[in-house]
Amino acid sequence: MLGAILDHGPVARSTVARLTGLSPAAVSGHCAQFLARGLVRESPETAGPRGLGRPHIPLEIDTSRYLVAGAHIAVAHSTLALMDLRGRIVVGDRTPHRGTDPQQVLGGLAARLPRMVAAHADGRTVLALGLATGQWVDPEAGVIVDHPRLGWRDVAAREFLTAATGLPVYVDSHSRALARAEQLLGAVATRDSAVLLFVGAVVDAAFATADGVHRGPRSAAGSVAHLPVGPGTDSAEPCTCGTAGCLQSEVSEPALVRQAAARGLEVTDFRALLDLALAGEPRAVDLFRRRALLVGRAVALLLDMFDPEVVVVVEAGSGRLAECLAVLRAEVAARSWVCDDPERAVVPSSFTGSVLPVAGAAVALGALYADPLGPWPVLPAVC
Repeated sequence: MLGAILDHGPVARSTVARLTGLSPAAVSGHCAQFLARGLVRESPETAGPRGLGRPHIPLEIDTSRYLVAGAHIAVAHSTLALMDLRGRIVVGDRTPHRGTDPQQVLGGLAARLPRMVAAHADGRTVLALGLATGQWVDPEAGVIVDHPRLGWRDVAAREFLTAATGLPVYVDSHSRALARAEQLLGAVATRDSAVLLFVGAVVDAAFATADGVHRGPRSAAGSVAHLPVGPGTDSAEPCTCGTAGCLQSEVSEPALVRQAAARGLEVTDFRALLDLALAGEPRAVDLFRRRALLVGRAVALLLDMFDPEVVVVVEAGSGRLAECLAVLRAEVAARSWVCDDPERAVVPSSFTGSVLPVAGAAVALGALYADPLGPWPVLPAVC
């Protein structure tokens, strides 16, 4: 019900009943609880056609009372953000890591949050904190099981951040978080069945259906870093697994920076390389085109393996450079057995430009929409 109001609000209760298949009485009862909790509000009433019929009092998501906080931990930096209950980023801030000790990184996030709330919350209360990162994350335990690039193993992130912030904390992988964000907030085409492929400093994936996001019995689903995508002739170093041509070793952000150096481009980090490509520097553009081709090979494998409605590609080149998206789709057309319309089936992220702020906050927002009448500490109790 809350999702229907998010999608269609301002919307009449009768329309919510039709959209959800619930009885009008059930919709009225739950909406009364949403109103009491401050999650929705009533808009000015509207009459029926030509002023006939009983006036409707539409409902919409109330963004005036509450926010969720989100944190994303990348290899080189952490992003902290505030998001309203309609999924709009209020503020986001990225800070480089000074070290990769888990307590230092998590403690830094916890210390930054009160300052951000004081400066940007505008009197609204933070309901929860979501944390997203790459690699293997166990949401049920709230543990980052294994993040080789950070050197983290069995980090009890939820326990640490709950104690440090006093907030309910939810933890998940960034690919699953972004898949959930697509379901809640993204384009309609991504709602029913989608594979999300995340290509950043690390590479991983998530598979989402209308019933949720697949985790697997060990919460390890989505490990695609070692999909074979071809000979690694341009790589400066082999994959950590010892096999040439793995997806992550060829297309990750550190790999592209190394490849740029080998081609004589003086860039200090991936963002600088992307800026060169956006400015039209031929060697930088060529690197992103090659990356798009290799990502297209992986996308073709994922399409054939899962047969989803769409594959959402979270990758800076295809999100920002139209020619890279065209290269990626062309490779899918050449290699996939099941995809007959790459322009429909392969789409960039709905959140290009704000992927990392959305990832962390979507973990918390997804938890709220999954159980809006649950025991949220700062919300009024419901009967």
